[in-house]
Amino acid sequence: MSVLPLVFTSGWASGWASGVNAYAVVLLLGLFGATGLTDEVPESLQRPEVLIAAGVLFACEAVADKIPYVDSVWDSVHTVIRPVSGAVVAALLAGQSGSLSELAAGAIGGSSALASHVVKAGTRMAVNTSPEPFSNFVLSTAEDLGVAGIITFAMFNPQAAAIIAAVLLVTGLVVLYFLVSRIRRFLRRRAQRREEKRLAERVGRPPG
Repeated sequence: MSVLPLVFTSGWASGWASGVNAYAVVLLLGLFGATGLTDEVPESLQRPEVLIAAGVLFACEAVADKIPYVDSVWDSVHTVIRPVSGAVVAALLAGQSGSLSELAAGAIGGSSALASHVVKAGTRMAVNTSPEPFSNFVLSTAEDLGVAGIITFAMFNPQAAAIIAAVLLVTGLVVLYFLVSRIRRFLRRRAQRREEKRLAERVGRPPG
């Protein structure tokens, strides 16, 4: 059962991270395995092409996640990618250890990634209601550092890291509950912009 906390932590990080998310989890785990810091990482995550792809995608997300509204579009695109990535990483870790079935590990990693993705995406919608752009940058940077730190911590103390991840996830759900009104405001504003765009296109269209 020693792999269970690491599985949960990796799944949480895959969904929660703003600039780091699934791509940074793969990148960090692969680097930890390739440099010999841990024996828990499967060789499939240490392959050079995997590390290069994860690094490029991580850099793209680190930029996109710090731009208001672009971050929410990016979150929408990754609604499926993050949970699937969390499930795959968790299954690979469990398969490496052999202490859990890959099916059970995938369920743990995928469900925790999905829950944390909902918290991350919802919180960012609420932040986007603020007129200034600095809150996006600060929140994204804090998430980047936090996820990198907890994944590193999980390599050496997975039980404690899993407890921290669980506390952060529950805290995020509570905060999200109190931000529902701001999220609704964001969705109404986005729907209004789409309607205005459609009307503008209709007015500008030459008569047939």
